[in-house]
Amino acid sequence: MPMSAPPTNRFERRRATTRQALVRAARQILAESGDTSVSIQVIADRADVGFGSFYNHFDSKAALFDEAVIDALEEYGRAIDEFLDGVDDPAERIAFGVRLSARMAGTHPEIMRILRHRGLGHIHSDRGLSPRALNDLKTGSASGRFTFADPEIALSALGGSVLALLELRLGRPDGDSDEAAGAMAEMMLRMLGVPPGEAREITSRPLPSAG
Repeated sequence: MPMSAPPTNRFERRRATTRQALVRAARQILAESGDTSVSIQVIADRADVGFGSFYNHFDSKAALFDEAVIDALEEYGRAIDEFLDGVDDPAERIAFGVRLSARMAGTHPEIMRILRHRGLGHIHSDRGLSPRALNDLKTGSASGRFTFADPEIALSALGGSVLALLELRLGRPDGDSDEAAGAMAEMMLRMLGVPPGEAREITSRPLPSAG
């Protein structure tokens, strides 16, 4: 989806700033507790905007929190894109994506905590990392790299595994997240049809740097 054009006048810029402040406040609430029952006044206070401003941008709290999740998903996808730029092998892309997601629990904790609270309902979202992963799965299947029958089911398994990995990483911050992520990535590649030895070798490769 193309990025929207930037605001062109003072009123539009102020309006965009207010909307983003509300989204940012909703993201913070989702990351902290996942509690969407907070009042609009609490959200407005955290965003440092007037109560009446809320309804100039959103019809309901549900609409705001949905927008906050989408905003986090898009940031998540862009962050992974920076590392995977130039990586063409779908098996590498899947393995690196799993391992990078675990790393992001430390580097992007807000996003990862939002996914922990709301990610299950967005495994098949058309925003964020899901469409990117689905494309890699389809590319790998078409080339014979992967051997699964249904890419949507494969995406469900991959997404569920990443969410479980995040739960493990965030619930046990003192554990070896890199080792756990590598093991999960290897299991996912084997499930997708990559031979065991090759799956282990791929998941032992150094992670790429951001572009």
